[in-house]
Amino acid sequence: MAARTFSVRAPTPMPGWGLSFGIMLTMLSVVVLIPMAVLLWRGFVGFGAAGMWEVVNRPRVWNALELSFRAALIASLFNLVFGVLLAWVLVRYRFPGKRIVDAAVDLPFALPTAVAGIALTAIYAPNGMFGSALMQSFGLRVAYTEIGIWIALIFVGLPFVVRTVQPVIEEIDRETEEASATLGASRLRTLTHVILPMLAPAALTGFALALARSVGEYGSVIFIAGNLPNVTEIAPLLIVIRLEEFDYDGAVAIAIAMLVISFALLLAINLIQIWSRRRMGAA
Repeated sequence: MAARTFSVRAPTPMPGWGLSFGIMLTMLSVVVLIPMAVLLWRGFVGFGAAGMWEVVNRPRVWNALELSFRAALIASLFNLVFGVLLAWVLVRYRFPGKRIVDAAVDLPFALPTAVAGIALTAIYAPNGMFGSALMQSFGLRVAYTEIGIWIALIFVGLPFVVRTVQPVIEEIDRETEEASATLGASRLRTLTHVILPMLAPAALTGFALALARSVGEYGSVIFIAGNLPNVTEIAPLLIVIRLEEFDYDGAVAIAIAMLVISFALLLAINLIQIWSRRRMGAA
């Protein structure tokens, strides 16, 4: 039986495959693989699993982790729904100020997160324009509560969903919707059985990007959160506090805990994406 050989073939006849692959692998290693490897080595080899568990297994750390991931999930789910709706409106409808709205979607990309946090705090503070109205009308306090964290994470995560779904909506042929209507399908059935299955992979990708951004968000949150331990203290802030206290092992332990939970969430999202693509292929 002949031995199997492994060879890397260039995906295109264009030259430069080896050089481009080497640059890609080098950048991936420098930016992602090496830092992650150093972090894990510092945690498991330098500090030890028992020491990390002792740091993480404390009420303050668990509360910070729970708040960070709960707020990120809530904000990302909100962005998933309203981001798809916003992308649909921007693609399918014409209205005055459409270009301004389309450009405003990218504002969180260009705006420094600290500036966004200060602006949101000024608006939603108890004496702010929206904060005072909500307090007087509904008795709802936004700034310095978990609701303020949701708003900050929605602000920074919305563009990821919109910009991921928008090109897919542009590629959907209107004749597909018309064919569904001629076959007797209602608008709701066309939406649930024709449109949404096409948008599902891109929407889940945007959701994953928004979730990843929200979990590690720091600058826009610390100004509006209040930063009360066990109440509105997020995990990234707790890592910064440990670093300022020169407790590098404690910061590494919390960072690895966030890394493990984030990896589990992204793995689950990727499995759902694979399932949705197979379902579309079988349909």
